[in-house]
Amino acid sequence: MATTTQTALITGGTSGIGRELANCFAQDKYNLILVARNQQELDQTAQEIKQQYGVEVTTIAKDLFKREAPFEVYEQVQATGKQVDALVNDAGQGQYGTFDTTDINRELDIIQLNIGAYVVFTKLYLQEMLSRGKGKILLVGSIAGELPGPLQSVYHATKAFVNSFAESIQNENKDKGVTITNLLPGLTDTDFFNKADMTRAKNVAEKSGMMQPADVAKDGYKALMAGDNRIVSGLMNKVQVTTSNVLPNELIAAKVHQESQPVDGNESAK
Repeated sequence: MATTTQTALITGGTSGIGRELANCFAQDKYNLILVARNQQELDQTAQEIKQQYGVEVTTIAKDLFKREAPFEVYEQVQATGKQVDALVNDAGQGQYGTFDTTDINRELDIIQLNIGAYVVFTKLYLQEMLSRGKGKILLVGSIAGELPGPLQSVYHATKAFVNSFAESIQNENKDKGVTITNLLPGLTDTDFFNKADMTRAKNVAEKSGMMQPADVAKDGYKALMAGDNRIVSGLMNKVQVTTSNVLPNELIAAKVHQESQPVDGNESAK
């Protein structure tokens, strides 16, 4: 059982799965360090968590699209003297539309956020945790990383990186006292789709098989605390991943494309 002296750092901790993971840690009396872009949202989230769970919440407003931002967060945390016992890499974004019509600068930002920030935070805190011989890291991947992703090609590719990266560092750090868990959600009812301009996709508009972020967070938190390497959240998502390992990628790509067709018929990015 966690004690009040333990601290979890969570990126993207003001909404969606990250916010629900913050609740999970706070319920177990972890103090929190929440990282997100919007200071107002951070303040509101911190106030709600403090009132509900009585834990200490530190907020850091940083734009993780910027390459230097994860290093700056690390330095700020070091300056406070706080020890990070659990790291949650959750912040991530996507962009909807055919690759020839999407914005390359936004995609480079997404690659930095979904891959660059994950790599920096994981390296810096893994090194600290290994020196202590204990710690926990949760990487929020996605079943998108297991499937080709027409109309979300860059997002799916970034999550394929996360899933592969997780497996590699899990093997490197086996039996060293540090738990590294990869959480793979599927479609989850969060603000992700608004930011990705994906609310016009058929599967999002219909909310078909969409999970609630609290349920996904509970699955991830439970797996992290149990020391599991990987958890695919949701029965239908497990089925989809299993199927994708059997069927040819071309068929899977066609199926994903069909499911995420725009309801207005326009596949171009807006």
